[in-house]
Amino acid sequence: MRIISLQPSVSIILDRLGCLDSLAACTKYCVEAVPALGTRSLPIVHDSWSTKAAELLPVPADLVIASVPYRTESLTAILQSGRPALTLAPRTLADVYQDIRLIASVVQASLRGEALIAEMQSQIEEVRHRASAAGIKPRVYCEEWGKPLIHSQLWVSELVEAAGGEFIGTPGATTEAEAIAGADPDVVVAAWCGAGDRVPLERIVQQRGWQDLRAVRCGRVCCIADELLNTPAPTLIGGLYALAQAIHPDIFGSLQNPSGRNIDLNSIAASKLM
Repeated sequence: MRIISLQPSVSIILDRLGCLDSLAACTKYCVEAVPALGTRSLPIVHDSWSTKAAELLPVPADLVIASVPYRTESLTAILQSGRPALTLAPRTLADVYQDIRLIASVVQASLRGEALIAEMQSQIEEVRHRASAAGIKPRVYCEEWGKPLIHSQLWVSELVEAAGGEFIGTPGATTEAEAIAGADPDVVVAAWCGAGDRVPLERIVQQRGWQDLRAVRCGRVCCIADELLNTPAPTLIGGLYALAQAIHPDIFGSLQNPSGRNIDLNSIAASKLM
């Protein structure tokens, strides 16, 4: 089975399954997420949002696997490529597990897929158990995008809850700076899509007039790398650990990140905003 991967989440799952050899093409974002792909000289195509049939057609492949986000044009292009397509649209952690099962079945690695899911679930429950010792649930605003302000996705709200916090707002919905100021969260987390860990925290606090927020006054405004929270793949466990450190630093401050990535929490102290 030769697969065209149109999202990093797909390539990450294949990597964790030990099935990178099944890839026939991928996106540049896949190469960034899975450095081992950089040595394979695979054809590079656009992602599920902007792919075109003309770039898919020349690739010798049996299946296209895509995942959110989509556009009508990109879905049309995938269909026009004339190949079977697996189009994923996860919203919850349960959906992510099911996507892992589907991809594992495609590459005949179902046992490894179940082991990977069990590992993720075990790590989530371990964090949940440790967080429960805090006895309090700080209120957390997680932001996926800044213009307009968009709450992080439903799976992030589940991770916040597992990390011992209370997710503010409706997952995936737009909001306003005034609404967040009125909610006065204990912790603010910015994880902008495509921004990596380069969210300008001090600037957004100043521009939105958030200087008096409890999170700002207590120095609990932070950035978590985009790929740890916005990619529906096993790397979400790294995002969980980063959230746990941000929400309950007294419990999780020395916790090791199983993703192997350095977590940049970039906390802003109130004194830096004056």
